[in-house]
Amino acid sequence: METSIVGVGVGITDRFRTVVEEKIARVQPFAAKAQRLDVKVTHRAYRGGRVPDETVELTLVGKGPVVRAEAVDGDKFVALDLAVDKMSEQLRRAKEKRVDGRQHPRGAHFEKVSGSLEGIDVEPASADILHAVATGTVPVQNDEEAAYSPVVIRTKNFDAEWMTVEEAVDRMELVGHDFFLFVDVRTDHPSVVYRRKGWDYGVISLTAQAPPSEALAS
Repeated sequence: METSIVGVGVGITDRFRTVVEEKIARVQPFAAKAQRLDVKVTHRAYRGGRVPDETVELTLVGKGPVVRAEAVDGDKFVALDLAVDKMSEQLRRAKEKRVDGRQHPRGAHFEKVSGSLEGIDVEPASADILHAVATGTVPVQNDEEAAYSPVVIRTKNFDAEWMTVEEAVDRMELVGHDFFLFVDVRTDHPSVVYRRKGWDYGVISLTAQAPPSEALAS
């Protein structure tokens, strides 16, 4: 498996490259079809006396969904170890789900008449959550602002992907997040699957009676 290592604000030593090669041996048993592992190390310094830290991001690329894991620590070697453990656990859980799915096929299906999902645990989102998602009321700290804030919100943009709820849950497990944004192939609605307790998941979907431009014109 090919390995690519880059550093942002930090140099990558030969020792670190050697440790990376040793650590990825723990990932390979769960990722036989993986072609490349991208390792990104980012050094961050903070104002206000906060101790700098190192973020290690792992991205596994191959035949199938991309798998990601991330960890932060003051020592990049510790962060690497944590990220490798996280990715190994994600891959192991995904493999167990595939085996369990073959032995006990999931019975989730879409009821066209009622418009509901059967066979999957779905909890309707509250009106407050839907309002927050629709209006974007969470403030975002701009990196160019002079004011210091201990809360840093990163913004990422991705191309829309159409998939089923079940596929979105699997992708969420592989990237190691507590939620996953997608477009439901059954309804064409922007949706989010999110983790609840244990192996339970919830789904939030956005629907509108008319596009905003049409609503304003009327």
